[in-house]
Amino acid sequence: MKPNLFLSFLFFACFSVLQAAGEKSIQDFDVKPGNSAAVNKVNLQKAIDWASASGAALFVEPSDEPYFVDGGIILKKNVSLVGVHGPTHRGTVHATKKQPVGSVFAITDKDNAFITVETGTQIKGIQFWYPEQTIKDPAAIIPYKATIQVSQTSRAQGVFLSCLTFYGEYLAFDFNATRNNACELMTFEHCYGYPLSGEFIRMDYCYDVPRILHCHVNPAAQRYIGGQYSRAVVDAVIAKKTFAYTINHTDNAQIIDLFTFGTYGGILLDSESYGQLTNFNFDCVAVGILKRGSNTKNRNWQIAQGSIIANTGEKVENIHPIIIEGQGHTSLSNVEAFSGGNGALTTVPENQSWDFLLVRGDKKLTVSVWGSRMRNYVSNSPVTVENKQAIIYLSGCFDKDENLYNKTFN
Repeated sequence: MKPNLFLSFLFFACFSVLQAAGEKSIQDFDVKPGNSAAVNKVNLQKAIDWASASGAALFVEPSDEPYFVDGGIILKKNVSLVGVHGPTHRGTVHATKKQPVGSVFAITDKDNAFITVETGTQIKGIQFWYPEQTIKDPAAIIPYKATIQVSQTSRAQGVFLSCLTFYGEYLAFDFNATRNNACELMTFEHCYGYPLSGEFIRMDYCYDVPRILHCHVNPAAQRYIGGQYSRAVVDAVIAKKTFAYTINHTDNAQIIDLFTFGTYGGILLDSESYGQLTNFNFDCVAVGILKRGSNTKNRNWQIAQGSIIANTGEKVENIHPIIIEGQGHTSLSNVEAFSGGNGALTTVPENQSWDFLLVRGDKKLTVSVWGSRMRNYVSNSPVTVENKQAIIYLSGCFDKDENLYNKTFN
């Protein structure tokens, strides 16, 4: 059997097995690349309604043309929406046009979040493309609603979001729930994009161990489709003073392997959160980590194995790899900071940060720093203390002159 015939046979054989196991193509419900976005929305919702009762999966059948779909879709409980992709990083490539191919939803709806997820749902292996979004002109940025948002009317639990890629999104994941409809057990993994709001994942009132794993934010996301975002657009994103990742009202968040480039902030660990952050790189930001805390019992973060390059978005006095305020404890282990220039965005003339760590506020808090390299900062000291109640201990660290830095602030 010829290789191309064998691959075709294998695809259809696998597809038949998936159908037999409870997975149906969205094309079986007349969601087609050639339909209007309005028609596809109606038909996709009908498919989801059908799948909800049995917990079936809907297969986003790959095509050389995307599925245009209007927003306002509700992924009802139990339904999986599954495409063929791992994260596609910088875009799949059409043979003759600058557009992605495969399991692709094209979105032009400016008024509605694209899809809202309920309990026990999954979205995996799909690309989301905003073909009308600018790449070059910051004045033309379209402030789309979130691509994926958590239900605002029910307590969504057990949502799995994996291998998703975004092109031209404004806000990828809006998981700001409400106290009355708090969500639980959210998992984000292997998701890639560059949100023009500067916010990739924001999460509030998400209890019982939310997880953000292996996610990547970078303005080169559309390199093989329309090109890398211009320096002017990246500067405009940074000017919004938002964070790529924001966590609040969470129980023991697990955050592993994050990357962001060209956003104002890397991650905001807000006052009603605690957990662990490990293996990260926050590149070309004004603030890498902002950690807050509202009490001394459990507003504590363990942060390890990371790198921060803080060099943009503000005058140098306002650029800090790490800021800690409020209450609680912060443990930093093997976290390094260094700065420099980068042609993809506007950096400060000094190409440095002000310091390594800024501690501010007026309530008692504690900080431990172990084995961290601190360099390329302007200040005489790598630590700026504006909180007289703070207790800060550093051991086995090295300053900008590569001198051993062991110090206690009390």
